[in-house]
Amino acid sequence: MAEDAVQQVFLKALTHLPKEKINNIKGWLYILARNHCLQQLRDKHKYTDDNLLVNVPNADEDHDDIKWKEHTLEQLNESIGMLNEEQRKTISLFYLKMYSYEQIIEQTGYTFMQVKSFIQNGKRNLKTILLKKGASTRT
Repeated sequence: MAEDAVQQVFLKALTHLPKEKINNIKGWLYILARNHCLQQLRDKHKYTDDNLLVNVPNADEDHDDIKWKEHTLEQLNESIGMLNEEQRKTISLFYLKMYSYEQIIEQTGYTFMQVKSFIQNGKRNLKTILLKKGASTRT
């Protein structure tokens, strides 16, 4: 492939030589070669090899994985519901809605230290609840 690229670059250099004088022939040739190689890489991604499909997991594996993820999400939602109101609210806003501490403070009226404490304690309690339920092991 490298030998082909060199030949193609020099053929292109001969056929596409600009009419005006080139001040830096090395730089011009370098850019020509670089652009050719980048184009080859782009084209390579368009046409994939059939051997790449060998590593694609079959549908049964995906189905089992999806079922496990759904089960885990159900367990997580139930466990969040078991937290106290402040922890449930701050955990939901911080992790599920991706709110910042400042946005949670504005939304709830809690102080910065309360938000921080509710999130830390809620996370710890959530972990304890999930471990008791056995949701951390894959069935």
